[in-house]
Amino acid sequence: MSASQESHGHDIEHAPVTSVLQDGDIPLTKQVMSEDERVITALGYKQEFKREFSLWTTFCVSFAVLGLLPSFASTVYYGMGYAGTAGMVWGWLIAMVFIQCVAMAMAELCSAMPTSGGLYYAAAVLAPPGYGPFAAWITGWSNWIGQMTGAPSVDYALAAMILAAGSIENPDYVPTNWQIWLLTSLILIIHAGLSSMPTKWIAKLNSYGSTFNLLALIAVIIAIPAGTKNQPKFTPSEKVWGNITNLTAFPDGVAVLMTFVAVIWTMSGYDSPFHLSEECSNANIASPRAIVLTSGVGGLMGWLLQLVVAYTVVDIEAVLDSNLGQPWASYLLQVMPRKTAMGILALTIICGFSMGQGSMIAASRVTYAYARDDCFPFSNIWKKVNPYTKTPVNAVVINTILGILMCLLILAGEVAIGALFSIGAIAQFVAFSIPITIRVFFVGNRFRRGPWHLGRYSRLIGGSGVSFVFLMVPILCFPSDAGKALTPDLMNWTCLVYGAPMLGAIIWWVVDAHKWFKGPKVNIEHAIHPVEDDAEVVDQAMPIVDGKSIQGQLSGDGPKKVG
Repeated sequence: MSASQESHGHDIEHAPVTSVLQDGDIPLTKQVMSEDERVITALGYKQEFKREFSLWTTFCVSFAVLGLLPSFASTVYYGMGYAGTAGMVWGWLIAMVFIQCVAMAMAELCSAMPTSGGLYYAAAVLAPPGYGPFAAWITGWSNWIGQMTGAPSVDYALAAMILAAGSIENPDYVPTNWQIWLLTSLILIIHAGLSSMPTKWIAKLNSYGSTFNLLALIAVIIAIPAGTKNQPKFTPSEKVWGNITNLTAFPDGVAVLMTFVAVIWTMSGYDSPFHLSEECSNANIASPRAIVLTSGVGGLMGWLLQLVVAYTVVDIEAVLDSNLGQPWASYLLQVMPRKTAMGILALTIICGFSMGQGSMIAASRVTYAYARDDCFPFSNIWKKVNPYTKTPVNAVVINTILGILMCLLILAGEVAIGALFSIGAIAQFVAFSIPITIRVFFVGNRFRRGPWHLGRYSRLIGGSGVSFVFLMVPILCFPSDAGKALTPDLMNWTCLVYGAPMLGAIIWWVVDAHKWFKGPKVNIEHAIHPVEDDAEVVDQAMPIVDGKSIQGQLSGDGPKKVG
């Protein structure tokens, strides 16, 4: 280490690898800025949104995207349909340990780099020299596919529940696929209109929606065991926890792993605070807290709901094979008086509407962030911020159009449209794991933390999370049947529906995109990696304020200098 570095107390162990401006993390402007503006400018972007989200309202959006009650209702087929009640309770518990590891590792990245580009930006910043653009490209496309399928899959399940309620009231009515598609499209259009409102209105609307979500979830967890008509009321614990009802062609252990698709899809919305960080005040602390809070509260409440259903369900096969076409509605009618079941179904429908709204908001911010860096065709259109609402209305519009087109899979049957759920699970967690993998295995202790971090447990927690993802990606592509019993209509088409666009993105990169896509495009020149000379980091002159550099103030864990 050079004498100048020693005099400044510069620690090579914590040399910065995140955004470093040419003249330090000092915004090159005379304008008086808030702390949030200083952070986003130091990362290379200018402040374009109003920061009207708080920790609570950010949590509300992400909890709405999580939508535990409607998410469980949408994926109950996978939870109990692969391994029965034992798969439900053990599957959720085991998966949540590792999902929480992924969430905490992501929160650490968010604290260091609070931008709406989120994981895509982090992958570019952390990747080894020369690989940043490709890492950003793959992460961005995978995350965008997952985000884009979120609202359509939620709204499809919502439409199915609404029409199932109609079937309960009028047993002669059997919904057609065309009717489900038309209702899904209508809901998507309504969500598009609501997601185009000013940020302040969106924050307030989602605050109300998430509060209702949480209260409804608590009410359902209490109401089902209290009001069940079963005699006896509950299934014995040894049967709930120990009886794996394997309805797949695979061994019991694999069947339990296959139930994780319900957990992973349900818990794939906690990255929303990352994408909303440019609209959140005190973002490098509030946003990571919102990520961990969403995952933690969601995981616990979701497991309680799993237990309630596992202890009260009477006949799993009857729930799955009901002509209502909606297992949650079938389950409620099986265990509850009719009027009570309809009341709970109504609560689920309202929560599902709020969830779809949150999913649309998060997806539009991701589309905007990637279009800002010219990732998409016609990016100059999708990256525009509406001058009246100050929100990315064009990004909302394109996501809605693509969502309506994707929902045409409804016309191909339940197996085809079911791929949307697996795609969302795989695409999101692949995107989550790429920057975390780079941070854990390639960057190591050179990562410059933000004010919220995991300390010495960072690499252990991150490594555990990404190992879980690597295990689950192929498992989520397994069909429930195998061998001669596997027919095209029973095939799990996730590998094709997700793999085809990702393969297309890779081919596009090799053929053309590598020539012009250089990673996150910034409005102020910044270096993704530090300048190194003979394995030593060259210190950069940084002004001193109150005894420490601005870089140290912004990062919370960066090198500090004594004036």
